[in-house]
Amino acid sequence: MNAEQEKDLIEQCHENPAAFGQVFDMWYPAIFAYVFRRTADYDLSKDIAAETFLKAFLKINSFQWRGISISAWLYRIAGNELNQYYRRDKYKPRSLQQLLENPQMEKLLHYPADDERDVMEQELKVHNDYNLIRKNMLSLDIKYQEVIALRYFEQKSISEIGLILDKNEGTVKSLVSRGLEKLRNML
Repeated sequence: MNAEQEKDLIEQCHENPAAFGQVFDMWYPAIFAYVFRRTADYDLSKDIAAETFLKAFLKINSFQWRGISISAWLYRIAGNELNQYYRRDKYKPRSLQQLLENPQMEKLLHYPADDERDVMEQELKVHNDYNLIRKNMLSLDIKYQEVIALRYFEQKSISEIGLILDKNEGTVKSLVSRGLEKLRNML
């Protein structure tokens, strides 16, 4: 989706909340996968991804197009939700009741999960190296976990990571470098 299409989609969401379904359809799989790779817990990942989209839905009218993609905004929200989870060690979505009461968000409640759980868990098992790296990543500071996950698991560029985390590119490069060095020392 190019910048003009994203801008149009944001305008549609401002005019008609039901248009947010397009945002959900386009970015839910990527956001869920990002969260799942960070937590390795299917049910927790569903909760965090749902909370991410609920918060995005509730804030979509305040989202103003400034050249930052919707995707970066969603990753930022997901990152904040993950940080909140790791700070509390226990995740309790604060606004789940709003989700249940909001008919516009019916898609979140009925997202097809037929084989999704099996596919994601099988993918995780196949990557034993990933499990080892992820285990060691959990002992890193959150700031290193974020940049490494976005750079190597989500294939984001340094500039995209800067937008997502609201940091300049030099800081992102430094965090990636330091995080990888710490990770190498653990392995």
